[in-house]
Amino acid sequence: MTRDPAADLRRIAFCLERALEPSYRVKAFRTAAAVVDKAGRDEVAQRVNQGTLLELSGIGKVTAQVVVESLAGEEPVYLRRVETLGLTPVAQAADDLRQLLRGDCHVHSDWSDGGSPIEEMALAARDLGHEYMVLTDHSPRLTVARGLSPDRLREQLDVVAEINDRWHPFRILTGIECDINLDGSLDQEPELLERLDVVVASVHSKLRMSSADMTPRMIAAISNPHTDILGHCTGRLVTGKGRPESEFDAELVFAACAQFDVAVEVNSRPERLDPPKRLLRLAYEAGCRISIDTDAHAPGQLSWQPLGCERAVLCGIEPERIVNTWSADDLVSWTRRAVAG
Repeated sequence: MTRDPAADLRRIAFCLERALEPSYRVKAFRTAAAVVDKAGRDEVAQRVNQGTLLELSGIGKVTAQVVVESLAGEEPVYLRRVETLGLTPVAQAADDLRQLLRGDCHVHSDWSDGGSPIEEMALAARDLGHEYMVLTDHSPRLTVARGLSPDRLREQLDVVAEINDRWHPFRILTGIECDINLDGSLDQEPELLERLDVVVASVHSKLRMSSADMTPRMIAAISNPHTDILGHCTGRLVTGKGRPESEFDAELVFAACAQFDVAVEVNSRPERLDPPKRLLRLAYEAGCRISIDTDAHAPGQLSWQPLGCERAVLCGIEPERIVNTWSADDLVSWTRRAVAG
């Protein structure tokens, strides 16, 4: 059996990311995969035969062993060991729902605070069976996350267009995770927001402001015709030191989402799992559409969607209420609804 050493190295990185292993471990395998790709199979095989593989910068003892075993047609021992890392059993209904999801509407790349290039994220999404992913790097205000200035976003749109020309039928939909400013406005030029396929609006600052201030702030953003999805609405963190939920009038906020046809995100990140189930049920009862997303910052994190699917199933949310069960064309037709009007 012929194996691809670079693919095996990337698969190991994917599994480590899924399990939230330290980034330095992940980087070692992704770097080694890039080195193997650049060198080519013939040179790598020659170096293995000559015992000079470790002379390649970026190849260490562990990654070299993976390459040797892979070239021999064997499943690397390290890969077998990590394949089960981070797997979370989910009910059959949740697994069935995951199979219906055709894309992921909240994905980051190394253009902002993600760890991998756009094409690496797209490759992982395609390998998971997705038909599309929405690239939603951060907006300018979030400087700690290298948010995209208008000029950088315009440059990214050109890059995505070039990739899509080569990757058909898989599509990268253009998007942004746009900060909700303190006054409820969106942190990007309206002209640019109008060009994007999907806008996820999220609160990232002043998370502890009073409900009396947070509620109108969120509703103002929801009522903006460019907003398509309300991201991780409570801002909570449920692991480590954690972070409490932001305070807002959920009934008013979800009523606004229903009125303006803005989807409420089920954020599948294990440290977020946002919104909590009681609020997700409230959003469902309010008539809101739902988007089940990973908020992935690395390729392996794209496999977290089953965590969100499990929560959706527990809250009784039907597939037809979930926007990323739709095709890319149908999703974009929906996001153009208010702007076109």
